[in-house]
Amino acid sequence: MGETAQLPKVRPHADEVVPDDAKTRRAFLLGALAGVATAATAATVAPQTAQAQGRRPAVLKRAASQPDLFATGALVNAVVAPAEWSNPVARLVRRATMGMSDAELYSAKAMGYQAWLQSQLDYTRIDNTAVEAEVAALWPQLSQDGDTLYALDQGTMQNALQAQWIYRAILSPRQLHERMVEFWSDHFNIEFSKVGYLKVIDDREVIRKHALGKFSDLLKASTKSPAMLAYLDQTVSRVGAPNQNYARELLELHTVGVDGGYSEEDVAGLSRALTGWTIQGRGVFNFNAALHDWGAKTVMGMTIPAGSPALGAAGVLEAEQIIEMLVAHPKTATYIATKLLKWFVTPDPTASQISAITSVFRATKGDIKLVVRAVLNSGWMASAPLKFKRPFHYLVSAIRASRATVTNTTNMISQLNALGQPLYLWETPDGFPDLFEYWSGNLMPRWQFATTASNLRTGQIIIDTAPYLAGTSDAAIDLVIANFFGGEMDLGTRTALLTFLRAGTFNDTRVRETISLAIASESFQWY
Repeated sequence: MGETAQLPKVRPHADEVVPDDAKTRRAFLLGALAGVATAATAATVAPQTAQAQGRRPAVLKRAASQPDLFATGALVNAVVAPAEWSNPVARLVRRATMGMSDAELYSAKAMGYQAWLQSQLDYTRIDNTAVEAEVAALWPQLSQDGDTLYALDQGTMQNALQAQWIYRAILSPRQLHERMVEFWSDHFNIEFSKVGYLKVIDDREVIRKHALGKFSDLLKASTKSPAMLAYLDQTVSRVGAPNQNYARELLELHTVGVDGGYSEEDVAGLSRALTGWTIQGRGVFNFNAALHDWGAKTVMGMTIPAGSPALGAAGVLEAEQIIEMLVAHPKTATYIATKLLKWFVTPDPTASQISAITSVFRATKGDIKLVVRAVLNSGWMASAPLKFKRPFHYLVSAIRASRATVTNTTNMISQLNALGQPLYLWETPDGFPDLFEYWSGNLMPRWQFATTASNLRTGQIIIDTAPYLAGTSDAAIDLVIANFFGGEMDLGTRTALLTFLRAGTFNDTRVRETISLAIASESFQWY
């Protein structure tokens, strides 16, 4: 059991006169900080030691501006949810969305646990016309082909790709689909800076298209994604000089996992089978037989006999056979099952949980909808420990809960960058960490964002305080609790917010400051 990190006390300078109002706010924020620190009393999580070729340990990559509040080494394993989080539907909505909204929670409670979950899994039946129409109007370039995208300014393309994801995450009624887009974007991570416009095509044709489809279709689409092939240097791999980057990540990160039982010889054999897999023109997959190694290969027990250049385009079947084998491999089922359990349920899934979801994965041949449905069962949700929101989740959840009017999201790009999670810009192929110990040091940027968000009076995103000002201070706090916490808040936090609100004039400014404190509170950091 790790020891609780001892946080330094923040004190004003001796000659600084601190207004009572500022003292109240400071006390609230320090209470939130101490609460998050207390969560670090769980067992230490050992960092991953096995690294794929050319990869830095991702958990060591921390923005210089992020203070390390857990320098004692106390890391989180599982944090028990507060007793107030008693409604099973609310627990589900927290996990299956990018952030609760009062409208989403009302709809889920009206439908019931199973019906709402099934509706989110059958996402194509949810009318998303309005959101997609706005995305098309705001960022029309995202639907263009490679030739058109290549000619555009790549900085503009990056901003468009980032903004559309934030926009969809906030406004799309297909919330579980957005959660799976986030999951697979990390699983098949590609850094925009290296591949540029090709990532626009990958996001559209690989991740979003197959996020709740069949794993086999998703993997096969990724293996022939020009963005992936360029990102992992497959385009420079050729007979006599095979590049092993993509072959290694295909095994370690995309299918069987680092403990999947493959050897360096298997990596070498797969890299030779993949020679000739490259790009033609502006973002079109192509198998170039002249670059292919036609010698015999063995990968994880599968033998590919020697071929001949006379086979031409049929040489693509060599790697395709291996990919089919990896899709059906039991280790792949276990690896994906474990990752999904960690994503939705707990950082430490039990052996029985992993076994159950692995069985569903294999029985359904990787039907992602059915696997996710099994993962999100009511029994596991009821006892699931808290998860710490990553910056993207935190930002989106704040805007969703605020009932904001959203007409664009480009101004949220800089906010998300300041929070430490610039979309599509994680350098290494393992994707953004989903680990409390990695993100626990960015509370100060979160507090700064909370202030910025609550002061959105004009522009692309507007938060209206009129509903909060329509009644009493108590009624305003109840509305904050309903909107931002699904009606489930501990008495201590409610009392602190109400005390702050009552300590000043009950007006727009005071309400916005109270909303800022709610967003910065310990409770809002978790889901």
